[in-house]
Amino acid sequence: MPFIRAEDLSGLIAAASDIALSVSRDGTILSVITDADDTGFGDLSRWQGRPVEDVLTVESIPKFQAVLERFLSGDPPDRPVELNHTDGRSPEFPVRYRVHAPGSDEMFFMLGRDLRSVAEAQQQLVQAQMSLEQGYEARREFDVRYRLLMRMTLDPILFVSVGRGRIKDLNDPAAALLGTDRESLIGAPFAEQFRDRRQEEFIEGLVNAALSETSSGVEVSARRSRKKIDIVPRILRAAGERIPICRIRATDDPERQLDELGPSLRGLYDKGADAVVFTAPTGVITSCNNAFLDLTDSVTLADVKGRSLSDYLSRGQVDLSVLIDNACKAGPMRIYATRISSDLGVSTAVEISTTRLDDRADGGLAFVLRDASRLETMRSPSPQGTDDANRSVMELVGSASLKEIVSETTDVIEKMCIETAVTLTRNNRVAAAEMLGLSRQSLYVKLRKYGLLNKDFDAE
Repeated sequence: MPFIRAEDLSGLIAAASDIALSVSRDGTILSVITDADDTGFGDLSRWQGRPVEDVLTVESIPKFQAVLERFLSGDPPDRPVELNHTDGRSPEFPVRYRVHAPGSDEMFFMLGRDLRSVAEAQQQLVQAQMSLEQGYEARREFDVRYRLLMRMTLDPILFVSVGRGRIKDLNDPAAALLGTDRESLIGAPFAEQFRDRRQEEFIEGLVNAALSETSSGVEVSARRSRKKIDIVPRILRAAGERIPICRIRATDDPERQLDELGPSLRGLYDKGADAVVFTAPTGVITSCNNAFLDLTDSVTLADVKGRSLSDYLSRGQVDLSVLIDNACKAGPMRIYATRISSDLGVSTAVEISTTRLDDRADGGLAFVLRDASRLETMRSPSPQGTDDANRSVMELVGSASLKEIVSETTDVIEKMCIETAVTLTRNNRVAAAEMLGLSRQSLYVKLRKYGLLNKDFDAE
């Protein structure tokens, strides 16, 4: 073989590899040869004279030790080995080495190929795989939530493909309303589920109804269940396709009647002549209509919200306690006469109806207040009373003196008023005395007089 000069050999090694190391039998780097045109490794001349293990990462040291042991045993490895280099100055980079022994036991060559491009490609592949797995998990989680939502939703809901006109998905209430099971309807033509409906015209009508701001839906007749059904569609776009989400319901559905009743109740609440107040269980105002603001000479809802309704009642907490106790224990209280005092000091006679909205402990209350001031002026007290009262009084004439007749009728009326007050206040003697305008001692005297002192009004 012709003789090869040292400088030519160095160039040959540099051309045949990206990086070449000559290593002594004790693992010390004798020289480093790199391609002069490749500056990606930085200055590796500082590696000379250092152990190879000093420029390797921790996981690569056992690999190099295995290579060195095989060289020392006279059996250099014939398969490449991948080592990761780092010396604290340059970034970590991988190299695939092939080991060559020149026939001397004192040193060997490690000819390496740069694997940075391969490592970057592998890293990108790993990141792409992780992104795919994350996307798959997110899609799977979304699919589980979607199916659980469809299963738990009581409203009949179905999805329709505009292009194909077929049912993409629906829940069990929708299938029951159409008169069959869910599995047989998925993929079936939507128009065929109803009488006298053509596919293209029907789907186009659904789309137009969904895009219209005034349309209340499409009324159809189910072919299997023979029920009259309202379809209320909404449009969404997914994967470049328009998909109507259809909420279907029978025309005689009570929920539909409630939906239609809602605007009427709202109009009555906003524009009605009677004042309406909603309160917490303790009587704190949470909402009211304009009629109540007019009754209390308040400007806005903020002026009354958060205040107790007792602030506006003539007898304050006594009236409020009577109203709440009767509504909670005896059911709706139809008429309770009292007076409302505004923030300006104006007093108005009212009749109050009270209803408990919920049987729970935290259920709210609704109060309807009607202005009774005009009724009071229109009422003219009859000097003779009712016909029954006239006859009862007339029967006493001749059998007793006028003084005795007046005294007896006065006692009857007084007893009735006391019984009513104590009953309304649930045997709260203090509240009853305040309601009647008596002192507590006077009330006890009259209760004892009419034999009502030990009467159980709570049981009544």
